[in-house]
Order: sequence, then structure tokens, then C-alpha cells
Amino acid sequence: MNHSPGRAPLVATFSIVGYDARSGELGVAVQSKFLAVGAVVPWARAGVGAVATQAMANTTYGPRGLEMMSEGKSARETIAELVASDPESPHRQVGMVDATGQSATFTGDECMEWAGGVAGEGFAAQGNILVDGETVEAMAGAFQASDGPLAERLLSALRAGQEAGGDRRGRQSAALLVVREGGGYGGFDDRAVDLRVDDHPEPIEELARLYGLHRLYFGRSSQEDVLAIEGEVRDEVVRCLARLGYLRSGEVSDDDLHRALGSFVRTENFEEREQEEGCIDRAVLGFLRERASLGA
Repeated sequence: MNHSPGRAPLVATFSIVGYDARSGELGVAVQSKFLAVGAVVPWARAGVGAVATQAMANTTYGPRGLEMMSEGKSARETIAELVASDPESPHRQVGMVDATGQSATFTGDECMEWAGGVAGEGFAAQGNILVDGETVEAMAGAFQASDGPLAERLLSALRAGQEAGGDRRGRQSAALLVVREGGGYGGFDDRAVDLRVDDHPEPIEELARLYGLHRLYFGRSSQEDVLAIEGEVRDEVVRCLARLGYLRSGEVSDDDLHRALGSFVRTENFEEREQEEGCIDRAVLGFLRERASLGA
């Protein structure tokens, strides 16, 4: 674990915190040669900010930092206060971004080399026990050059950091946290994306795979992806549901079809993509088609 008796475990890692002005999303992506890094480093709250706390990680920087930013302090002011009140600050590393896109990063003088960070508009990238400074520079460049959803920009930055060198001890775990008001399951919380890879030889690629599944199951349907269940689409839906045992073969009423499709949708955890009666999400149809093919 590389820590002294009486001290917190050393979380050697590279991370990026980010803000998307268009969606208001805030998030953190992280990779490390450390078991379950997602349980330590990333913190975020919708409408408030995002925090990555690492090196000899002080996990109180997460909730305390978010509380300070919720009271109106900027990311820079928050880090300054946290560091000033922490006698072990020379061993800490932290990056923050607030809900206005202002960011800051701090690396203590006693963090293990290579250690450092870079902050810009809407992001802060930092790392310790890295091959060299190219890792954080690559993360910053990739984030600034990318477009699209915040989660994808953060993943792009992680990949760029790994390709530039990454943690010089290797790799083990990764995590991705993105928050947005009402962005969680059913709209009940702000966790739009909360994924962790605790122990894997290729944690970033595994994280990207999980994010792909997250988009499939929990992505919001766009209008162009909503299909009317009629004609050939209806025939295919009936055929697939019958093949999977949700319907009996033969004539099928619209009511029976609606109940069978609803059962399939909920069994396969597609509640977030469920449509009104007479319609189906294109992604759900594709998944139904694949399952029916495999079950044939």
C-alpha cells in the first residue's frame, strides 16, 4: 500500500474533474494501481462541484469540499481552506471544479514523483507516481479537444493519460462519476453515471465497456429512436417475444402484446427506455432481436 504506520493509504493515481456548461453536469474519472479507487477518490454533487482527492488521500476533502462550494466558495478558495487546515497537506493531492466551471488543483511537496496537475476552464487534471508529466498534459488536451457528453470526454481524457504513460506502477482500478440534477435512476437522485472497476488488468477499457452498457440500459430515448409498433416492426416484436416465451404463437391482440413487451422490458431492466403503449425504443428492439436470435 506504500504507507507509513498511522497514515492513510497512499492513493497513487491520475484523475480529471470536469464541468459541462451545456448540460450542467459535473464529474470525475480516475485510474490507479490501487484496489477499488472509486471508493476513495471521486466525489460530486449536482449544482455544486466535483472533487478528486488522492495521494495520501484525505477523504474528508470530498464532503467538506462539496459543502464549502455549496456555500458559495470557488474551487480555488475551497482547496486553499482545506489545505491550510490540514497538517498533512504536503502529502495530499486534490483537484476540484465548481458549478461555474472554475477549477483548481493542488499537489503537496511530499507527494511521490512524478506528481503534479494542470487546471483550466471547466477541468482539473492531476496525478502522482506517474511516469512523467505527459500524463496530466495529455488528459488536459484530450478533455479540451473532445466534444459530446461529459462522461465520454472524461473517459477520453483517461485513455489519453494512460497512453501517455499513466501510473508508473501499472494499473488496477478505475471509476467514472457524473452528476446532474435528476439524472439518476428514475430521476430520484443526481447520479447520472456511477461506475467502478475495482480490480482488472485493463481497468479503463473495462470502464468504457460498462459505460456502453450504462448507455444501453439507462440512456434516455430520443424522439427519432421511438418506433411505432406496427407493420413489420409489430411482426418482428411478436415473433421475438414468442421465441423467448413471452407470447404464444398465433394471433396476438394489442393488449397481449403490450403486456408481454412490458414484461420483457422490466425483466431486462429497460425501465428507463419503456415507451407508451404502441411504441418501442430502437435500442430495446435491437436487444430483443439479439436475445431472440441467441435463444433460437
